[in-house]
Amino acid sequence: MYRYRITVEMLSPEPATSAPLKFETENHDDIIAIANRMNGRFDLDEESAKSMAIGMKLFSEIILKNRTREPFITIRPAIADFIKAVKAARPTEPSEAEESSIQ
Repeated sequence: MYRYRITVEMLSPEPATSAPLKFETENHDDIIAIANRMNGRFDLDEESAKSMAIGMKLFSEIILKNRTREPFITIRPAIADFIKAVKAARPTEPSEAEESSIQ
């Protein structure tokens, strides 16, 4: 089991209207490694891919821990199908525009 400290800090608008939110949580996976592997999937930019990975892993761990309770029973099959699709997806090839900007 992996343990994480999560911090969400408002960057805009300035000045921030909320204090940073901090909490600790556990996950059965190395969610940092998973987030790093998401880059290039689903035509998402790097920040969106990492946000999706972290959000899904945090959410799916709560679903897993509460799998026999409502409302988690209801969403579990859909989340399981979504996670299978994510795992099966291959990174997309960079477009010609992206390749020329790299060179």
